Amino acid sequence: MDLATISFTLLFLLVLFMGGTVWIGVSLFLVGLGGFMFFTDLPYGSILSTGLWNNTSGSAMLALPMFVWMGEILFRSNISQNLFKGLTPWMDAIPGRLLHVNIFACSLFAAVSGSSAATTATVGKITVPELDKRGYRRSMAVGSLAGAGTLGFMIPPSMMMLVYGIIGDVSIGKLFIAGFIPGFLIAGLFSAYIVVRCLMDPTIAPAQAEGYTWKQRVAAIPQIAPVALMVIGVLGSLYKGWATPTEAGVVGVAASLIFSVATRSMNPATFKATLMGTVKTTCMIMLIVVGASYLSVVVGYLGITRKLTLFVTSMGLSKYTLIFILTLLYLILGCLVDGFSMIVMTTPIVLPMVTAVGFDPVWFGIYLIIMIELAQVTPPVGFNLFVISSLNNDDVLVIAKAAMPFFLLMCLSTIIITVFPKIVLFLPAMMVK
Repeated sequence: MDLATISFTLLFLLVLFMGGTVWIGVSLFLVGLGGFMFFTDLPYGSILSTGLWNNTSGSAMLALPMFVWMGEILFRSNISQNLFKGLTPWMDAIPGRLLHVNIFACSLFAAVSGSSAATTATVGKITVPELDKRGYRRSMAVGSLAGAGTLGFMIPPSMMMLVYGIIGDVSIGKLFIAGFIPGFLIAGLFSAYIVVRCLMDPTIAPAQAEGYTWKQRVAAIPQIAPVALMVIGVLGSLYKGWATPTEAGVVGVAASLIFSVATRSMNPATFKATLMGTVKTTCMIMLIVVGASYLSVVVGYLGITRKLTLFVTSMGLSKYTLIFILTLLYLILGCLVDGFSMIVMTTPIVLPMVTAVGFDPVWFGIYLIIMIELAQVTPPVGFNLFVISSLNNDDVLVIAKAAMPFFLLMCLSTIIITVFPKIVLFLPAMMVK
């Protein structure tokens, strides 16, 4: 059987299993097993056991449950409520006023949680009801939340970056540092859009500001301080080289526990809930990673990756044409599967192609994170849409429509980092020096 037929068969089986609501990790494992059994004579059992150990025993993977646990603790504490109260006086003088709290709160929370879902849920359960009560337009409130909630994947630390770094054998520390400027670039675009829209249509936000004084703004700083200190502790220890990504995760967990106890939002029942949530999320991610690694091994043994890379390079496509094609493919894929699956299914195949045309693996990791962010707000699988819907009982398609301007701004950010890759690579280069 020729290689094209084998590739089509594996792809057909993957679509069949996933379309039949089989768990994604199990689907990946079954397709990999079928590839070994029918198209090779390799000892698939030994390869599976080796892959299980190699992909779950490394120190880099230990960072994953740490950042998941940190997000769980923050989600169940009242730190997010204090963050909203602390940011409110500072946003009052900007056009759009409290709509910017969505952007800034998500940016700060993303810098300590590492999870888009945790960021969206934690910030959304506070901001959307408050914005409704104060008369802000609902579509802008939920749209900005859906867009800004995706920053949990971009602003380090990020679970998606961890998984990509492990799958693609790329420095996790460099990925974390590389995501900092693009993350705040996207946040800046979101805030700029809100300012422009509110200047063009003043009915989006209430007509009168609440008139906070500078004394009230300064008095609100202690409510922002816990999150700010956690950002400094986690990212500062990482950037200064005092801690590895795994150790930085432990720093974050310790800080989140201290602050949750200090704010009296931690009790035995809550602590147990954070542990159970961490175990469930980590096991789900591990299953997908192991299944994808098993499939990627058979794809490598069959020569599919090498043949595809040679085919693409022989076409003489420019690097920008290749990225344009990949963007279209990722947008389609993002409508069908979640972000973790996008990484583990495509990285072993796509990464050799993009590096062959001259893109840096660290840059591609940030590009891929933006593609995953876009997938978070595109139906029918846009996870942020479901998170917001569960919080406020809004229709998913209505939320998706409200998030469309922020979707387009993330597309714009993709163009910007593609044309100016140093936006991504500047800080990692400084790290090397």
